[in-house]
Amino acid sequence: MSANSFDARSTLRVGDESYEIFRLDKVEGSARLPYSLKVLLENLLRTEDGANITADHIRALGGWDSQAQPSQEIQFTPARVIMQDFTGVPCVVDLATMREAVKELGGDPAKINPLAPAELVIDHSVIADKFGTKDAFGQNVELEYGRNRERYQFLRWGQTAFDEFKVVPPGTGIVHQVNIEHLARTVMVRGGQAYPDTLVGTDSHTTMVNGLGVLGWGVGGIEAEAAMLGQPVSMLIPRVVGFKLTGELPAGTTATDLVLTITEMLRKHGVVGKFVEFYGEGVAATSLANRATIGNMSPEFGSTAAIFPIDGETLKYLRLTGRSDQQVALVEAYAKEQGLWLDPAAEPDFSEKLELDLATVVPSIAGPKRPQDRIVLAEAKEQFERDVRNYVTEDEEAGKESFPASDAPAFTDGAPTRPTLVTAPDGSTYEIDHGAVTVAAITSCTNTSNPYVMVAAALVAKKAVEKGLTRKPWVKTTLAPGSKVVTDYFDKAGLTPYLDKVGFNLVGYGCTTCIGNSGPLPEEVSKAVNDNDLAVTSVLSGNRNFEGRINPDVKMNYLASPPLVVAYAIAGSMRVDITRDALGVDQDGAPVYLKDIWPTEAEVNDVVANAIGEDMFNKSYQDVFAGDAQWQALPIPTGDTFEWDAQSTYVRKPPYFEGMTMDPAPVEDIADARVLAKLGDSVTTDHISPAGAIKADTPAGKYLTEHGVERRDFNSYGSRRGNHEVMIRGTFANIRLRNQIAPGTEGGYTRDFTVEGGPVSFIYDASQNYQAAGTPLVVLAGKEYGSGSSRDWAAKGTALLGVRAVIAESYERIHRSNLIGMGVLPLQYPEGASAQALGLTGEETFSITGVTALNDGTTPRTVKVTTDTGVEFDAVVRIDTPGEADYYRNGGIMQYVLRSLIRK
Repeated sequence: MSANSFDARSTLRVGDESYEIFRLDKVEGSARLPYSLKVLLENLLRTEDGANITADHIRALGGWDSQAQPSQEIQFTPARVIMQDFTGVPCVVDLATMREAVKELGGDPAKINPLAPAELVIDHSVIADKFGTKDAFGQNVELEYGRNRERYQFLRWGQTAFDEFKVVPPGTGIVHQVNIEHLARTVMVRGGQAYPDTLVGTDSHTTMVNGLGVLGWGVGGIEAEAAMLGQPVSMLIPRVVGFKLTGELPAGTTATDLVLTITEMLRKHGVVGKFVEFYGEGVAATSLANRATIGNMSPEFGSTAAIFPIDGETLKYLRLTGRSDQQVALVEAYAKEQGLWLDPAAEPDFSEKLELDLATVVPSIAGPKRPQDRIVLAEAKEQFERDVRNYVTEDEEAGKESFPASDAPAFTDGAPTRPTLVTAPDGSTYEIDHGAVTVAAITSCTNTSNPYVMVAAALVAKKAVEKGLTRKPWVKTTLAPGSKVVTDYFDKAGLTPYLDKVGFNLVGYGCTTCIGNSGPLPEEVSKAVNDNDLAVTSVLSGNRNFEGRINPDVKMNYLASPPLVVAYAIAGSMRVDITRDALGVDQDGAPVYLKDIWPTEAEVNDVVANAIGEDMFNKSYQDVFAGDAQWQALPIPTGDTFEWDAQSTYVRKPPYFEGMTMDPAPVEDIADARVLAKLGDSVTTDHISPAGAIKADTPAGKYLTEHGVERRDFNSYGSRRGNHEVMIRGTFANIRLRNQIAPGTEGGYTRDFTVEGGPVSFIYDASQNYQAAGTPLVVLAGKEYGSGSSRDWAAKGTALLGVRAVIAESYERIHRSNLIGMGVLPLQYPEGASAQALGLTGEETFSITGVTALNDGTTPRTVKVTTDTGVEFDAVVRIDTPGEADYYRNGGIMQYVLRSLIRK
């Protein structure tokens, strides 16, 4: 019950229903607030308890100073939690483990239950092993169940054991697309109250739902667990960047081009830790699908959220996707009553402002390794030829023309080249070189949720087939939509056969290539690439293209719209200028250019209007949690606590609560620590957190082999997130990680100074030796440490490797918070300082003093860092809120929540 200090409790009648609401206009200053802060204000009004959330907090938000630096802490209580299976499995593992820990400490295990609706969508486990055939989808689903049976049994048990926890089974769709198409409420109804739908999710692209006016963002799994257990999210009232949209997109451009432009602009401007809110006349001209595409990319430009207010376009989408008439009427009435309805002419109070005329957007891609590195499509060939030099050996001969081959692309003089002949299984031959597109994937919620770009891709395929074109033989082509609705409208429009003929057969309803589940390249292509060290490429309609993420054989990765993915599959190389060069020849030998197969806006709109209807969404989601016969047939244990299988290599009881007591031990300083890793700038959670394939000769591969797992059954790190033994061994093991302590290496290597001379060693092996010797560890890092997905294992693995502190130049918001959540101290170099500027090599021993001040209930602004070589400096303590300090004092967020629940 709210303390209701502002007399804000009121009633809203919609049709025959009445709802309790908390009126924003009762708080002075609320009318001038941006949409996103109005949502937060309602949250505080409704959850005011006089302790964690007080009238002063509400007044502070109502009186928000747009120009001030964030300093006021508030407690945000999300309405629900959403998860995908990679990050969701460890959440449920932790909840199951917490039940046992509560029991051991004399509490009631039933207290460990989600107190807010929690929904998990299994979308990260399907791998595109099979492709290019009619039965690829069925085969991949069979392989998925075979690999993940233990995990799926565990999740099915969770669905029965925990209240308010639902699972969307495999083969249904991608979490963020399922969220906007079905799970999102926009306005929540619960216990007779109506209030804005808000959420946190265990995936950074949770922000896709911002396109529907729903405020939410990605958090680490450990934060999500706390939210499920009723803990508010501690945050500072953020700065809000207003992004004004004007005009309309020109013909020939797509939502992908728009979002890559916005990503480049906002990354350049700097929005880390801020809310971005879109406003202006151009918002009304932006379809809901395009808004969702923009919201999805919020982590790529670094903002916490990227939100659009509610308007008629929101209602239109809610109706299309099968929401009830009463729900749509409630959303409209509530938004208008509370001042949450878009006024295209309004200029809310923003901290900073940017503006984009949509008419200036041009066709673009991004790459070869970061989503913010936008490339104008017309300049893509030239940019590739500059960038490829960073991926080839210096002794390569430049300017050599390609050997003649029937369907090899033309090369430009002056660029590195290494033509390689490949023999296909049928005996035919072809030639590949640097730049060959070996993966072309229509994948990811970012674009497969958008019918305009999906239909455009299918029409490109149709026109290409009619001209006699198809993919090049070395290109692995995959279609992995985010929901079954996509294939329904392809079928209805008669476009599926054309996609199949170009090789874009359905491989699964899941994330696949975007998260590294691209599956192996054809054996002959993989061998040619590796034997000749070719810098080959992928082109995907995803949101992430970080190094080592997409496929272990592929060095350079490009984000592109779905129709451009099809075009590049036909071109076969990044060395083709697809804006000017012919993609191939038609049946009469005449050249075919991109403009010849690119659909008009009218053609796309006609298919969207005639092939997509509410009935498709109703059919796809009518019984979405039930699953198919295969899911329902999975045998599961019963009872409040899980029956752990000691032989399982997928799901194991983690050690977080071993030896835990009701009272936390005092915080201690760190003495004589060694450096586990010294890293440069832009080290992402993809570099830190285990992801992708597991190689046999790594610590994780050796562990699985020792436990009787055949190489073919290793599966991915993501699928084994419920087994801490695998995940510890994969932390910092990304094949592209460059640890500066071990120069000349690439991958999960360090130097082990427990051995004389400090030989190069696997990071995991060195960590075990350090922990056996009682030596604490630190990590040194550069700018933007931990940017990327909201991966709890980037923090969990760091903690379990024995790392006590990280010292970086700057952090990504989620990872910094997650480190604290696992009891790791995040420190920051003084302004202008860095490891390089201080002359640190990583071979020193470090001591950190002043941490014990936390025992007095205060958080020190800085602590003293000294080394055995005489370097010393005051590091800034990046524990930013009192709530985070409580988590750190307790050894982590889970321990804090557990103790709090037992004491209730």
